[in-house]
Amino acid sequence: MYRTHTCGELNIKNVNDRVTISGWIQRIRDKGGMIWIDLRDRYGITQLVFEEGSTSTELILKVKELGREFVIQATGNVIERISKNPNIPTGEIEIKVDTLNILNKSELPPFTIEDNTDGGEELRAKYRYLDLRRNVVKKAMELRHRLAIETRNYLDSIHFIEIETPCLIRSTPEGARDFVVPSRMNPGEFYALPQSPQNFKQLLMIAGYDKYYQIVRCFRDEDLRADRQPEFTQIDCEMSFVEQEDILNTFEGLIKHLFKRVKDVEISSLPRITFADAMKYYGSDKPDIRFGMKFVELNEVVKGKGFKVFDDAETVVGICAAGCSEYSRKQTDELTEFVKKPQVGASGLIYVKYNTDDTLNSSVDKFYNEEELKKWTTAFEAKPGDLMLVLAGPKEKTQKALCELRLEMGNRLGLRKPDVFMPVWVVDFPLLEWDEETKRYYAKHHPFTAPKPEHILLLDNNPGSVHANAYDLVINGVEIGGGSIRIFDRDLQKKMFHVLGFRDEEAEHQFGFLMNAFKFGAPPHGGIAFGFDRLCSLFGGTESIRDYIAFPKNNSGRDMMSDSPSKISEAQLKELNIQIKLQ
Repeated sequence: MYRTHTCGELNIKNVNDRVTISGWIQRIRDKGGMIWIDLRDRYGITQLVFEEGSTSTELILKVKELGREFVIQATGNVIERISKNPNIPTGEIEIKVDTLNILNKSELPPFTIEDNTDGGEELRAKYRYLDLRRNVVKKAMELRHRLAIETRNYLDSIHFIEIETPCLIRSTPEGARDFVVPSRMNPGEFYALPQSPQNFKQLLMIAGYDKYYQIVRCFRDEDLRADRQPEFTQIDCEMSFVEQEDILNTFEGLIKHLFKRVKDVEISSLPRITFADAMKYYGSDKPDIRFGMKFVELNEVVKGKGFKVFDDAETVVGICAAGCSEYSRKQTDELTEFVKKPQVGASGLIYVKYNTDDTLNSSVDKFYNEEELKKWTTAFEAKPGDLMLVLAGPKEKTQKALCELRLEMGNRLGLRKPDVFMPVWVVDFPLLEWDEETKRYYAKHHPFTAPKPEHILLLDNNPGSVHANAYDLVINGVEIGGGSIRIFDRDLQKKMFHVLGFRDEEAEHQFGFLMNAFKFGAPPHGGIAFGFDRLCSLFGGTESIRDYIAFPKNNSGRDMMSDSPSKISEAQLKELNIQIKLQ
C-alpha cells in the first residue's frame, strides 16, 4: 500500500496513528539536529520530521540524499506540532518518520513549484506538467471540474440528456476558418474539426431529443488572444418547442445555480438590453453594467458653434465621470494620450470640468461660453464636481473609442470590482451584416438563426433591417454565451441562404443533409452555447482562459510543451496523398 492517507487529510484527531503517505517533496529544511520535509500531493501538504538521536542514522543519511520534487513514501506516527501552522488543514500535526522509500528521483526543476514561482510564462508553458503541480493552477483545475459537475447536475435535474456529436465533420463556408483533416481512405477529401455542433444538435431536435446538452470541444483557426484558443470548450444546449423566453428563463436558472453553488453568490435577476441600446449607451454589444457612465449624444447641443471638429463629425458623444473635476492637466493629458492609442483610435479628447464652486472650464472655452457649457451639464445630468469627456467622429469608430475610455475610467475609479457580478441579456441583434468588400450580407450569428417573426417579410426587400431572434449573455463586459431560435422551416432556410448569396446547388452541397431532414417534421427549436473556458476565468477572477486549460496553446497556436504543430514524414504525406511544394 503506497498510502493510508493523502497529504491533506491528517489533523489533531490522528495523533498517535501510524500512517503512510506518498507525494512530492516541496521543501526541505535541515537545521542540523532536525530535518523537516514538506510533502505535497494533490490534496495538500503534510510536514515530516526527522530528529538526530531518535531517527536511525541510516534513515538520516537517506534523507540527506533527497531533493526537491523527489517522489517518496513515508511511514511513521502522527504527532502534535510544537510550532503550528494555522494556514493549512494539516498545520497542527506532523509525522515522525521511521521508514522512507524513494519511489523516484527528480532533477532540479527549472522553476520553483510554489504559488509565487520564479518561472516565466514561456518556461512554465514548456514544463506545463510541472506548472500543474502548483497550488494556484491546481485550484483552477478544481474550479473547472466543479463548474462542469454543477452544470451537469442542473441540466440533468431539468431532464436534459448529454449526447456526443462527431469531431470529424464536413467543412462549412461561414464563420471562422476550419481546421481540416485529410482522409486517407478518401484521397483528396477532407474532414473539418467542428467550430460548434450546430447542425448536429438541430438534427437531434428533429430526432425528438427535445433537451440536449454537451460539454464539447470546438475548434477555430483564428487569431488568438487572452480569451481565445484554437481548441476550446462549450456548454452546448438545444431545446424543442420553445420560444426565446423559454430559453432565457431556463439558462438564467443555470447561471444562478452556478453562482450559488460554486461562488455562493446570489444573482437576483438578469436584466435585458437591446443591441441598439447597448450600442447607444455603452458603444458595445458586450456592456459592462457594473457602473454607470452611459453615453450621452450631444449633436443637437454642440453643433453650429464654429467648432469644426464637432460641426464636421457624424456623431459627438461623451460620458460623465462623477467626482473627477479635480483632475489635473497631467491626468487629462493622460486620458487624451489613451484615446489616441492605435487600438482605441480617437483623434483627440474634449473635456469640461464642472467645478465644485459651480463654475465651468473646458478645453474648448474658445468656442463655448459658460452659458453654452451649462447646456452640456444638463444633457449629462452632471453635478458640481463632475468631469465630462467627449469624443467626435464617425459613429461606429467613435462609439468604440468611447467604450474603451469608459472602461478605462471604470478601472481608474475602481468601479469594475472583480467580486461584483452583473449579468445582462443582450437581445434583438441585427440578423445580417453587410460587407462592403465582398458586397454581400453575412449572418451576424450563423445562417440558421431565425429572424423575428414580424420581420420575415423584410427579408425580400430590406434584409439589413431584420432583427434576429437571438440573444447573448454578457457578464462584466465579457460575452459568456450566445444563441438563437433556429429556422425550422425548409422554405425559410432556403430564403436565408439566398439572402446570404448561396446558389441553390451550393446550399444543397453544403447543407443538403439538414435541408432534407427538415422534410421529416422539424419542431420549433432554439438553443445557446456558453464559453466554458471564459466562464471558468470569470469565476476564477482572471482574464486569461489559458489558466483554466490543462494544456493550452500560446498566442501563436503552439503547444510549447510538445512542440506542436510539427512537420510529418514524407511517408505520412504520401499515405494521405498530399504533396507540399516548398517555396
